[in-house]
This record gives sequence, C-alpha cells and structure tokens, in this order.
Amino acid sequence: MADLPDGTGPAGLPAVTPLNEPREGTPDVVADPAGLARACDALAAGMGAVAVDTERASGYRYWPKAYLVQLRRQGSGTHLIDPAALDGDLRPLIQVLNDIPWVLHAASQDLPCLEELDLRPPELFDTELAGRLAGYHRVALGTMVELLLGYRLEKGHSAADWSTRPLPTAWLNYAALDVELLLPLREKLEAELAEQGKLAWAVEEFEAVRTAPPPEPKAEPWRRTSGVHKVRTPRALAAVRALWQARDELARNRDRAPGRVLPDSAIVAAATEGPRTIEQLRALPVFGGRMQRKLSAMWLSHIRIAQELPTSELPSPSPANGGPPPPNRWADRDPEAAARLAATRAALNELATSHRLPVENLLSPDLVRRLCWEPPEDSDMTSVAAHLAERGARRWQTELTADLLSRALKAAAPASTAPG
Repeated sequence: MADLPDGTGPAGLPAVTPLNEPREGTPDVVADPAGLARACDALAAGMGAVAVDTERASGYRYWPKAYLVQLRRQGSGTHLIDPAALDGDLRPLIQVLNDIPWVLHAASQDLPCLEELDLRPPELFDTELAGRLAGYHRVALGTMVELLLGYRLEKGHSAADWSTRPLPTAWLNYAALDVELLLPLREKLEAELAEQGKLAWAVEEFEAVRTAPPPEPKAEPWRRTSGVHKVRTPRALAAVRALWQARDELARNRDRAPGRVLPDSAIVAAATEGPRTIEQLRALPVFGGRMQRKLSAMWLSHIRIAQELPTSELPSPSPANGGPPPPNRWADRDPEAAARLAATRAALNELATSHRLPVENLLSPDLVRRLCWEPPEDSDMTSVAAHLAERGARRWQTELTADLLSRALKAAAPASTAPG
C-alpha cells in the first residue's frame, strides 16, 4: 500500500513541516451581506476548482446544519462564511459556487448540509475517496496532507460546538486550515490515480456521491440505541422504543443532540429495570440528576405506556430490515448461501488486494450479501452484471467483478445443482 512509516515525510519532500495557521492569516468571518458580496466577487475572480468544507455541531445540536462554510480558490484566498448570521440567505454565493467544480474531503458528510443552503456542486473531487482508491490505509485529511504534501495540520477542534458565537480564533485557524491544502492535495491524488489507471474509476465514484439521493429513513431508528442488545424481552424493547421516541421529539424541539437530552445508557437502564414509581426511576443512574428530575414524570409516563401495551403491539426481538439476515446466521438458515458468500468474499478480497484498494470500495458489502442470498437464477456473467447494475454498482465495478463473481457463485453451488 501507499502509506509510509510513521514519522517520515513523503519521498522527495523535506521533513514534515507543522502548519499551525493559514499562511495568509486567518480571514474574518463573513457575517453580513456586504462581506458576502466581497467574498463572492473574490471567488468569482479566482481560477479553477474551489475547496469546500463545513463545520457542524454534531453531538451538540439535533439538526446537522452548517454553522461555518470554508472556501478557498486559487487567486481568491480563503473565506469563512457564517450561514446563521446571514439567515441562510446565500444567494450571491449560490450564483458563484454552483458553477465551479468543488474539492471536498469526505464529501458525503458535507453535501447534505450544503444542499440545505441550496449549494450544489456541478462536479466534485473527493480527496478522501480518492485516497481510498489510490490504496492508502489511512485517509484522514491530516494524514493525507502529511503523507503527500509534507505538512502537519493543526487539528483538534472537529468535535467542538460550532454553533458557539463568537467563534474562538483557534477554531477559525483550524477551520481555515481544512481548506488550505485541499487543492494541491487534489492535484497529487489525481496524478497518482491516473498513474495507477484508476482515474476513470474515481470519476464514476465522485459522480455517484454527487448525485446520491438522501438515504431512506430507517424503519425502526430506535433499534440503533447503543446497548440495546442487552435488552432481552419485547416488553423492555417497547420501553426503549417509547423513551427513544420521547427523547427524539424533545431533542428536535430544543435543537439539542439526543444524547445530551438523555444518554442511550440511561434509556437501556430504565428499560431493563422497568421502574414503576418516580422514586425508582430517580434511583437509576442519570435520572437522579437535576435536569432529569424535572423530566421524571414525563419519562415515567412513557415507560408505563410500554409496560401496559397489549402483547400484539410489542416490538419483535429482531428488526425487520427487508434484506438478508446477519451473515453469522447464514450457516444455520441457508448453508448454500453461506458457501456462496464465503466464495465471493474470498474472490473479491484477492481482487481488491491485486488492485490496491479496500474491498468495500471494490463493491458494496451489502450488495455482495444480497447477491449471495438471492443470486440470479442463471449465475452467468451477464445475469450477475445486470444484478449489480440494477442495485447501484458503478460501471467500473461491474466490469471488474461480474465475471469473477459468476465463477465464484458457480464454484460454490452444490454438485447436483451446479450449472452445466
């Protein structure tokens, strides 16, 4: 793989240089229409693609809004835009950015909140995804910049509450540095992908990220409560569901991260213990705290509702996901499907290794599981390719894997049913 040993710089570059603040200084935050107009004029006069990043308040706020938008373009410098101060009215910026190719790192994390601001790239380059396709094991922005450009970025504020105002200077330095070197990093990665013969693959992947629809809502999002696997009975699961839904509504109304309204651990503890009085509830961890004591009656009312539900309305022990069961259950439920999955995984791992890229980027693990659980009736290359394409595989992925998967499926078929 392309990684270098820790503590060394990229071949041909000097030793790693710390970069603690932007070389042109930290720009002022754009927080009024006049400042936005000046920033847009500068961006429009720049050249080439624009580096884009956002800062959100994950872990603090319910809604994944962009509380800061960072932009950098050759010839225009770096600009830090405060959407909240501008009441979300970024029309001058939309006119400029929506006609310029974007460069982002981990684009799928930033595009949804930018879409809410009507900011949409006509074309994008994702440096994290490019790093994966180029064969790098570690693809965090700081790691990639250090390996390929020889700079160590000042990091440490990614988990900050970016809804804070005013934003501290140290945070603004961090935010500006996130776009400081994205454009030269893109150049390095693009050249490397071209040399490896993977640039066309990357272009398809970037377009898939750019045009991806919003994810489908989870059928039972409460089942993602951390520690829910410790809850053994349908009645207790009903309590988890009731508390999760009550917490979600309260968090949404207050625009607070759900875990700050009530931790998952407290939900699981209450569901498991099944308190029937306020005193019993407050005796549990977290619920005895000052904030939770004010909400005790509300939490207990939802627990009681779950405790009194008719059996027919209790949740099932296992989620209904409409897809294949977890692979660790395949051997018992369908040994032939388990054999197909083992054969295809082995073949894909070997192919991914030969092309120096993660197997999950070679083909989605979920797509592989669905293929093996319900393979085409005739598992020839054409049928497999059609199956993959219908379920979202990119052309390069289908061309690279369809024949291999067809052969793996046939090799795993029982002798009495194997084609031909």
